[in-house]
Amino acid sequence: MERPIVSDYGSNYGTINPVYGLPAPAMAAAPATIIHGPSAPPANMFDTVPGYEGTIAGGGGGYLPPPPPSVPMPVPEQAPSSPDWHIPSISEDRARESFATYVSSKCCYSSAPVKEGVITNMESFNTYRYRLETFMESRSTEWSQEPYTGQPVDAGVQPAPGPWQIAAQPPAFFQEHKQTIKVPYTSSVKNCHFCLGMGRNPCTTCAGAGNKVCWVCNGSGYRQSDDRCMHCNGRGRENCSSCSGSGSCQCDTCHGKRQLLVFINLIVKWITEKDEFIAQDSSGLRVENLEKVSGKELFKDAQYMVYPVRGFPDVSVAQASERLVRDHQVKYAQTSLILQQRQTIELIPITKVNYMWKVKPYVYYVYGNEFKVNADDYPATCCCSVM
Repeated sequence: MERPIVSDYGSNYGTINPVYGLPAPAMAAAPATIIHGPSAPPANMFDTVPGYEGTIAGGGGGYLPPPPPSVPMPVPEQAPSSPDWHIPSISEDRARESFATYVSSKCCYSSAPVKEGVITNMESFNTYRYRLETFMESRSTEWSQEPYTGQPVDAGVQPAPGPWQIAAQPPAFFQEHKQTIKVPYTSSVKNCHFCLGMGRNPCTTCAGAGNKVCWVCNGSGYRQSDDRCMHCNGRGRENCSSCSGSGSCQCDTCHGKRQLLVFINLIVKWITEKDEFIAQDSSGLRVENLEKVSGKELFKDAQYMVYPVRGFPDVSVAQASERLVRDHQVKYAQTSLILQQRQTIELIPITKVNYMWKVKPYVYYVYGNEFKVNADDYPATCCCSVM
Protein backbone atom coordinates (compact mmCIF):
# COMPACT_ATOMS: atom_id res chain seq x y z
CA MET A 1 0.00 0.00 0.00
CA GLU A 2 1.31 3.42 -0.93
CA ARG A 3 2.12 5.73 1.94
CA PRO A 4 1.08 9.42 1.66
CA ILE A 5 3.73 12.08 1.70
CA VAL A 6 3.38 14.37 4.69
CA SER A 7 2.98 18.02 3.61
CA ASP A 8 1.00 21.15 4.42
CA TYR A 9 -1.55 20.10 1.83
CA GLY A 10 -2.77 17.26 4.07
CA SER A 11 -2.27 13.54 4.23
CA ASN A 12 -3.81 12.83 0.85
CA TYR A 13 -1.54 15.13 -1.19
CA GLY A 14 0.90 13.04 -3.29
CA THR A 15 2.15 9.51 -2.76
CA ILE A 16 5.57 8.05 -2.32
CA ASN A 17 7.00 6.45 -5.42
CA PRO A 18 6.56 2.64 -5.08
CA VAL A 19 10.29 2.05 -5.60
CA TYR A 20 11.34 4.68 -3.05
CA GLY A 21 12.88 2.93 -0.07
CA LEU A 22 13.50 -0.31 -1.94
CA PRO A 23 16.46 -1.33 -4.10
CA ALA A 24 15.54 -0.73 -7.73
CA PRO A 25 17.22 -2.64 -10.53
CA ALA A 26 16.36 0.02 -13.10
CA MET A 27 15.82 3.76 -13.18
CA ALA A 28 12.42 4.83 -11.94
CA ALA A 29 10.38 7.09 -14.19
CA ALA A 30 10.19 10.77 -13.28
CA PRO A 31 6.86 11.88 -11.84
CA ALA A 32 4.45 13.56 -14.24
CA THR A 33 4.39 17.36 -14.44
CA ILE A 34 1.84 18.95 -12.16
CA ILE A 35 -0.11 21.91 -13.46
CA HIS A 36 -0.04 24.94 -11.20
CA GLY A 37 -2.74 27.52 -10.78
CA PRO A 38 -3.11 30.42 -13.22
CA SER A 39 0.00 32.59 -13.47
CA ALA A 40 -1.91 35.79 -14.28
CA PRO A 41 -4.62 37.17 -11.99
CA PRO A 42 -8.13 36.45 -13.30
CA ALA A 43 -10.14 39.46 -14.42
CA ASN A 44 -12.83 38.88 -11.78
CA MET A 45 -10.20 39.22 -9.06
CA PHE A 46 -10.36 43.02 -9.32
CA ASP A 47 -13.26 45.14 -8.18
CA THR A 48 -14.86 47.78 -10.36
CA VAL A 49 -13.73 51.20 -9.19
CA PRO A 50 -15.51 54.24 -10.69
CA GLY A 51 -13.06 56.32 -12.68
CA TYR A 52 -10.64 53.41 -13.09
CA GLU A 53 -12.63 51.08 -15.35
CA GLY A 54 -9.81 50.69 -17.88
CA THR A 55 -7.20 49.68 -15.32
CA ILE A 56 -5.60 46.28 -15.88
CA ALA A 57 -3.03 44.22 -14.03
CA GLY A 58 0.57 44.99 -14.96
CA GLY A 59 -0.31 48.29 -16.61
CA GLY A 60 -0.66 48.71 -20.36
CA GLY A 61 -4.04 50.43 -20.12
CA GLY A 62 -2.72 53.61 -21.74
CA TYR A 63 -2.24 57.11 -20.37
CA LEU A 64 -5.17 58.96 -18.84
CA PRO A 65 -6.03 62.26 -20.52
CA PRO A 66 -5.73 65.26 -18.20
CA PRO A 67 -8.90 67.17 -17.29
CA PRO A 68 -9.58 70.48 -19.01
CA PRO A 69 -8.02 73.45 -17.20
CA SER A 70 -10.20 75.06 -14.56
CA VAL A 71 -8.65 78.48 -15.17
CA PRO A 72 -7.81 80.17 -18.49
CA MET A 73 -4.57 78.95 -19.98
CA PRO A 74 -1.80 81.58 -20.22
CA VAL A 75 -1.29 83.02 -23.68
CA PRO A 76 2.19 82.35 -25.12
CA GLU A 77 4.37 85.45 -25.25
CA GLN A 78 5.90 86.64 -28.50
CA ALA A 79 9.61 85.85 -28.42
CA PRO A 80 11.85 88.89 -28.93
CA SER A 81 14.17 88.86 -31.91
CA SER A 82 17.93 88.77 -31.38
CA PRO A 83 20.02 91.52 -32.99
CA ASP A 84 23.16 89.35 -33.39
CA TRP A 85 22.71 86.22 -35.50
CA HIS A 86 26.29 85.75 -36.69
CA ILE A 87 29.73 85.10 -35.21
CA PRO A 88 33.18 85.46 -36.78
CA SER A 89 34.82 82.48 -38.41
CA ILE A 90 37.85 80.85 -36.77
CA SER A 91 41.40 81.94 -37.44
CA GLU A 92 43.95 80.02 -39.53
CA ASP A 93 46.00 79.26 -36.40
CA ARG A 94 42.94 77.81 -34.69
CA ALA A 95 42.25 75.65 -37.73
CA ARG A 96 45.82 74.32 -37.80
CA GLU A 97 45.79 73.58 -34.07
CA SER A 98 42.53 71.66 -34.32
CA PHE A 99 43.81 69.74 -37.33
CA ALA A 100 47.01 68.77 -35.48
CA THR A 101 45.02 67.58 -32.42
CA TYR A 102 42.78 65.48 -34.65
CA VAL A 103 45.69 63.82 -36.48
CA SER A 104 47.60 63.10 -33.26
CA SER A 105 44.56 61.15 -31.99
CA LYS A 106 44.80 58.75 -34.95
CA CYS A 107 47.41 56.05 -34.52
CA CYS A 108 47.77 55.44 -38.26
CA TYR A 109 47.89 59.06 -39.44
CA SER A 110 51.16 60.69 -40.43
CA SER A 111 51.63 64.28 -39.30
CA ALA A 112 53.27 65.30 -42.58
CA PRO A 113 50.15 66.95 -44.10
CA VAL A 114 49.73 69.00 -40.91
CA LYS A 115 53.33 70.23 -40.95
CA GLU A 116 53.81 70.57 -44.69
CA GLY A 117 50.31 71.37 -45.94
CA VAL A 118 49.54 74.91 -47.11
CA ILE A 119 46.09 76.37 -46.42
CA THR A 120 44.77 77.97 -49.60
CA ASN A 121 41.27 78.99 -48.55
CA MET A 122 38.92 78.97 -45.54
CA GLU A 123 35.14 79.20 -45.97
CA SER A 124 32.56 79.76 -43.23
CA PHE A 125 29.34 77.76 -43.46
CA ASN A 126 27.75 78.49 -40.11
CA THR A 127 24.45 76.68 -39.69
CA TYR A 128 21.62 76.79 -37.15
CA ARG A 129 20.13 74.16 -34.89
CA TYR A 130 16.63 74.70 -33.52
CA ARG A 131 15.54 72.60 -30.54
CA LEU A 132 12.10 72.38 -28.93
CA GLU A 133 11.64 70.65 -25.57
CA THR A 134 8.28 69.94 -23.96
CA PHE A 135 8.25 68.97 -20.28
CA MET A 136 5.06 67.20 -19.30
CA GLU A 137 3.34 65.00 -16.77
CA SER A 138 1.51 61.81 -17.68
CA ARG A 139 -0.53 59.47 -15.52
CA SER A 140 -1.50 55.83 -15.88
CA THR A 141 -2.89 53.19 -13.53
CA GLU A 142 -2.46 49.48 -12.93
CA TRP A 143 -3.80 46.87 -10.56
CA SER A 144 -1.09 45.71 -8.17
CA GLN A 145 -0.86 43.16 -5.41
CA GLU A 146 1.28 42.22 -2.43
CA PRO A 147 1.08 39.54 0.28
CA TYR A 148 -1.55 40.46 2.87
CA THR A 149 0.01 40.87 6.29
CA GLY A 150 -2.60 43.04 7.98
CA GLN A 151 -2.34 46.22 5.92
CA PRO A 152 -5.30 48.64 6.01
CA VAL A 153 -8.23 47.66 3.79
CA ASP A 154 -10.20 50.69 2.60
CA ALA A 155 -12.05 49.69 -0.59
CA GLY A 156 -15.63 50.96 -0.51
CA VAL A 157 -15.14 53.18 2.56
CA GLN A 158 -15.64 56.16 0.26
CA PRO A 159 -15.25 56.86 -3.46
CA ALA A 160 -11.67 56.78 -4.71
CA PRO A 161 -10.27 60.13 -5.91
CA GLY A 162 -9.81 60.51 -9.65
CA PRO A 163 -6.38 59.88 -11.21
CA TRP A 164 -5.75 63.61 -11.70
CA GLN A 165 -7.13 64.55 -8.26
CA ILE A 166 -4.28 62.84 -6.42
CA ALA A 167 -1.48 65.21 -5.44
CA ALA A 168 2.04 64.44 -6.68
CA GLN A 169 5.26 66.36 -6.14
CA PRO A 170 6.78 67.27 -9.51
CA PRO A 171 10.55 67.69 -9.96
CA ALA A 172 12.22 70.79 -11.33
CA PHE A 173 11.40 71.60 -14.95
CA PHE A 174 13.01 69.31 -17.54
CA GLN A 175 14.16 66.77 -14.94
CA GLU A 176 12.67 63.36 -15.62
CA HIS A 177 11.17 61.50 -12.69
CA LYS A 178 8.72 58.72 -11.86
CA GLN A 179 6.49 58.32 -8.82
CA THR A 180 4.17 55.45 -7.87
CA ILE A 181 1.25 56.26 -5.57
CA LYS A 182 -1.23 53.81 -4.06
CA VAL A 183 -4.71 55.09 -4.88
CA PRO A 184 -6.72 55.58 -1.66
CA TYR A 185 -9.91 53.54 -1.13
CA THR A 186 -9.05 50.81 -3.64
CA SER A 187 -7.39 48.21 -1.34
CA SER A 188 -9.17 44.89 -0.77
CA VAL A 189 -8.16 41.37 0.28
CA LYS A 190 -8.42 38.39 -2.10
CA ASN A 191 -7.37 34.75 -1.93
CA CYS A 192 -4.10 34.17 -3.76
CA HIS A 193 -4.93 33.13 -7.33
CA PHE A 194 -1.65 31.31 -7.86
CA CYS A 195 -1.84 28.83 -4.99
CA LEU A 196 -5.65 28.98 -4.75
CA GLY A 197 -5.37 30.22 -1.17
CA MET A 198 -3.24 27.28 0.02
CA GLY A 199 -0.03 29.22 0.63
CA ARG A 200 2.04 26.52 -1.08
CA ASN A 201 2.50 25.15 -4.60
CA PRO A 202 3.73 21.77 -5.88
CA CYS A 203 7.50 21.72 -6.10
CA THR A 204 8.62 22.28 -9.68
CA THR A 205 11.88 20.38 -9.18
CA CYS A 206 10.27 17.04 -8.25
CA ALA A 207 6.78 17.77 -9.65
CA GLY A 208 5.34 17.37 -6.17
CA ALA A 209 6.68 13.86 -5.49
CA GLY A 210 9.07 14.93 -2.75
CA ASN A 211 11.84 12.79 -4.21
CA LYS A 212 13.81 12.42 -7.40
CA VAL A 213 16.17 9.98 -9.12
CA CYS A 214 19.50 9.62 -7.35
CA TRP A 215 22.13 11.44 -9.35
CA VAL A 216 24.93 9.08 -8.22
CA CYS A 217 23.46 5.73 -9.28
CA ASN A 218 21.05 7.14 -11.83
CA GLY A 219 18.16 5.37 -10.10
CA SER A 220 19.57 1.83 -10.15
CA GLY A 221 20.42 1.67 -6.45
CA TYR A 222 23.90 0.33 -7.24
CA ARG A 223 27.25 1.72 -8.30
CA GLN A 224 29.13 0.43 -11.35
CA SER A 225 29.95 -2.70 -9.36
CA ASP A 226 27.44 -4.68 -7.36
CA ASP A 227 27.98 -2.39 -4.38
CA ARG A 228 24.89 -0.67 -3.09
CA CYS A 229 24.79 3.10 -3.69
CA MET A 230 25.73 4.80 -0.45
CA HIS A 231 24.24 8.15 -1.49
CA CYS A 232 20.67 6.85 -1.57
CA ASN A 233 21.24 3.70 0.49
CA GLY A 234 20.25 1.60 -2.50
CA ARG A 235 16.81 3.15 -2.85
CA GLY A 236 17.48 4.68 -6.28
CA ARG A 237 15.85 7.96 -5.23
CA GLU A 238 16.68 10.77 -2.87
CA ASN A 239 14.75 13.49 -1.11
CA CYS A 240 14.22 16.61 -3.20
CA SER A 241 16.51 19.36 -1.89
CA SER A 242 14.24 22.14 -3.17
CA CYS A 243 11.25 21.18 -1.04
CA SER A 244 13.10 19.10 1.61
CA GLY A 245 10.99 16.10 0.63
CA SER A 246 7.62 17.73 1.35
CA GLY A 247 6.57 17.91 -2.30
CA SER A 248 5.52 21.54 -2.03
CA CYS A 249 7.15 24.97 -1.74
CA GLN A 250 6.01 28.28 -0.37
CA CYS A 251 3.99 30.27 -2.91
CA ASP A 252 6.13 32.99 -4.45
CA THR A 253 3.11 35.23 -5.05
CA CYS A 254 1.63 35.44 -1.55
CA HIS A 255 4.79 34.32 0.30
CA GLY A 256 2.75 31.68 2.08
CA LYS A 257 0.20 34.17 3.46
CA ARG A 258 -2.64 32.65 1.38
CA GLN A 259 -4.16 36.11 0.75
CA LEU A 260 -3.23 39.15 -1.29
CA LEU A 261 -3.85 42.85 -0.80
CA VAL A 262 -5.11 44.07 -4.17
CA PHE A 263 -5.07 47.78 -4.98
CA ILE A 264 -4.64 50.32 -7.78
CA ASN A 265 -1.31 52.05 -8.30
CA LEU A 266 -1.08 55.45 -9.96
CA ILE A 267 2.10 55.85 -12.01
CA VAL A 268 3.09 59.48 -12.52
CA LYS A 269 5.86 60.23 -15.01
CA TRP A 270 7.55 63.52 -15.79
CA ILE A 271 9.34 63.35 -19.10
CA THR A 272 10.86 65.69 -21.67
CA GLU A 273 10.10 65.20 -25.34
CA LYS A 274 12.64 66.81 -27.65
CA ASP A 275 12.79 67.52 -31.36
CA GLU A 276 15.54 69.21 -33.35
CA PHE A 277 15.98 70.78 -36.75
CA ILE A 278 19.33 71.59 -38.35
CA ALA A 279 19.27 74.03 -41.23
CA GLN A 280 20.84 72.63 -44.37
CA ASP A 281 24.16 74.08 -45.45
CA SER A 282 26.29 73.71 -48.57
CA SER A 283 29.59 72.94 -46.83
CA GLY A 284 29.54 69.22 -47.64
CA LEU A 285 29.85 68.16 -43.97
CA ARG A 286 27.41 65.40 -43.04
CA VAL A 287 24.59 66.53 -40.73
CA GLU A 288 25.09 63.58 -38.36
CA ASN A 289 28.51 65.02 -37.40
CA LEU A 290 26.76 68.05 -35.91
CA GLU A 291 24.78 65.92 -33.46
CA LYS A 292 27.91 65.42 -31.34
CA VAL A 293 28.85 69.09 -30.91
CA SER A 294 27.40 72.23 -29.34
CA GLY A 295 27.08 75.69 -30.76
CA LYS A 296 26.73 79.28 -29.63
CA GLU A 297 23.31 79.86 -28.10
CA LEU A 298 21.71 82.77 -29.95
CA PHE A 299 18.20 82.52 -28.62
CA LYS A 300 16.43 80.88 -25.67
CA ASP A 301 12.78 81.06 -24.69
CA ALA A 302 11.13 79.10 -21.85
CA GLN A 303 7.53 79.48 -20.70
CA TYR A 304 4.35 77.50 -20.17
CA MET A 305 3.78 77.27 -23.93
CA VAL A 306 6.17 78.93 -26.34
CA TYR A 307 5.26 80.93 -29.42
CA PRO A 308 6.92 80.05 -32.76
CA VAL A 309 10.04 82.05 -33.55
CA ARG A 310 9.44 85.00 -35.81
CA GLY A 311 11.78 87.15 -37.87
CA PHE A 312 14.71 84.75 -37.94
CA PRO A 313 17.14 85.34 -40.87
CA ASP A 314 17.00 81.69 -41.94
CA VAL A 315 13.42 81.07 -43.09
CA SER A 316 13.75 77.30 -42.69
CA VAL A 317 14.38 77.71 -38.94
CA ALA A 318 11.26 79.83 -38.48
CA GLN A 319 9.22 77.29 -40.46
CA ALA A 320 10.60 74.42 -38.37
CA SER A 321 9.74 76.28 -35.17
CA GLU A 322 6.16 76.82 -36.26
CA ARG A 323 5.77 73.19 -37.33
CA LEU A 324 7.31 71.64 -34.19
CA VAL A 325 5.43 73.91 -31.76
CA ARG A 326 2.17 72.94 -33.44
CA ASP A 327 3.09 69.24 -33.54
CA HIS A 328 4.01 69.13 -29.84
CA GLN A 329 0.78 70.77 -28.76
CA VAL A 330 -1.35 68.47 -30.89
CA LYS A 331 0.59 65.30 -30.08
CA TYR A 332 1.11 65.62 -26.33
CA ALA A 333 -1.72 67.77 -24.97
CA GLN A 334 -4.23 64.94 -25.53
CA THR A 335 -2.56 62.44 -23.21
CA SER A 336 -0.34 64.55 -20.93
CA LEU A 337 -0.29 67.77 -19.00
CA ILE A 338 2.21 70.20 -20.52
CA LEU A 339 4.05 71.99 -17.73
CA GLN A 340 6.76 73.92 -19.57
CA GLN A 341 8.25 74.35 -23.02
CA ARG A 342 11.70 75.55 -24.01
CA GLN A 343 13.09 76.45 -27.42
CA THR A 344 16.64 77.36 -28.33
CA ILE A 345 18.57 78.31 -31.44
CA GLU A 346 22.27 77.55 -31.66
CA LEU A 347 24.70 78.75 -34.28
CA ILE A 348 27.06 75.90 -35.07
CA PRO A 349 30.30 77.16 -36.63
CA ILE A 350 31.51 75.16 -39.62
CA THR A 351 34.76 76.10 -41.33
CA LYS A 352 35.80 74.36 -44.55
CA VAL A 353 39.57 74.41 -44.86
CA ASN A 354 41.11 73.85 -48.29
CA TYR A 355 44.82 73.01 -48.32
CA MET A 356 47.52 71.70 -50.65
CA TRP A 357 49.94 68.88 -49.92
CA LYS A 358 52.33 67.43 -52.47
CA VAL A 359 50.67 69.47 -55.22
CA LYS A 360 47.25 67.97 -54.52
CA PRO A 361 44.20 69.70 -53.00
CA TYR A 362 42.53 68.36 -49.86
CA VAL A 363 39.78 69.44 -47.47
CA TYR A 364 38.99 69.19 -43.78
CA TYR A 365 36.29 70.70 -41.62
CA VAL A 366 36.44 72.34 -38.18
CA TYR A 367 33.05 72.57 -36.52
CA GLY A 368 31.26 73.16 -33.22
CA ASN A 369 32.35 74.88 -30.04
CA GLU A 370 34.60 71.88 -29.44
CA PHE A 371 36.52 72.52 -32.70
CA LYS A 372 35.93 68.97 -33.88
CA VAL A 373 37.63 67.99 -37.14
CA ASN A 374 36.40 65.83 -39.99
CA ALA A 375 38.91 64.81 -42.66
CA ASP A 376 37.54 61.90 -44.68
CA ASP A 377 40.15 62.32 -47.46
CA TYR A 378 43.22 62.62 -45.23
CA PRO A 379 46.10 61.75 -47.57
CA ALA A 380 48.66 60.17 -45.22
CA THR A 381 47.21 57.08 -43.57
CA CYS A 382 48.64 53.61 -43.23
CA CYS A 383 46.96 50.25 -42.74
CA CYS A 384 47.56 48.94 -39.21
CA SER A 385 46.97 45.30 -38.47
CA VAL A 386 47.74 42.93 -35.61
CA MET A 387 49.49 39.72 -36.66
